[in-house]
Amino acid sequence: MNKLGLLGKNISFSFSRAYFKEKFDKQQITDTTYENFDIERIELFPSIIKNTTDLKGLNVTIPYKEQVIPYLDKVNKKAKAIGAVNTIKVTKKGELVGYNTDCYGFKKTIKPYLKPQHKSALILGTGGASKAIAFTFKELGINYHYVSRNQAEGVSFTYNSLTENIIKQHLIIVNCTPLGTFPNVDNCPEIPYSGITKEHILFDLIYNPEETKFLRLGKANNATIINGLNMLKLQAEKAWSIWGLY
Repeated sequence: MNKLGLLGKNISFSFSRAYFKEKFDKQQITDTTYENFDIERIELFPSIIKNTTDLKGLNVTIPYKEQVIPYLDKVNKKAKAIGAVNTIKVTKKGELVGYNTDCYGFKKTIKPYLKPQHKSALILGTGGASKAIAFTFKELGINYHYVSRNQAEGVSFTYNSLTENIIKQHLIIVNCTPLGTFPNVDNCPEIPYSGITKEHILFDLIYNPEETKFLRLGKANNATIINGLNMLKLQAEKAWSIWGLY
């Protein structure tokens, strides 16, 4: 029996397990399972590898997309450039190879919405997912700035320093933070939403709820809003092709 799974922390609400279960049912794949590997800290990762027979691959979610890298035997060129891994393939020799499919999913999802005015973006959050978003903007020739709670290297703005004018100058805003995820649906990044216009695209990597408070506030100002569901489906299918079981 081939085994696949999701590595993360507090992932009982995870999209991946339900997605792959439905996929296996639909395609009558009976020799493969997908389970959650919910660990408190990354140091427990080697024991999963050691104790899970027939493990063929893993998806990786927050907070381990960067922390898992030192445990891998190889990291694909793109994932290395991004500095984050969200897919691991276990080779026939038992080597762990890291990939990043977030950038693929994000790029394919946002591209149809891009217009000539979309030249600058704000990336809210600095975790593993935000690195894939930054990498994609680089590929698309879009300027981007990181926004974080605290000033740090590479961070252009803190939430406190954002003004309505800064928001008006950046017509793409991507939420890479977990703020607003179910069950904490009343939370959202603290940005000056009054600066958002109909020219804006607001993209939330969260998919549960379907419309976060962040997106709702953008919609109220006539922005184009996109949630993380399509991106997740695309990156899941990309991971499936990397595992190459069929």
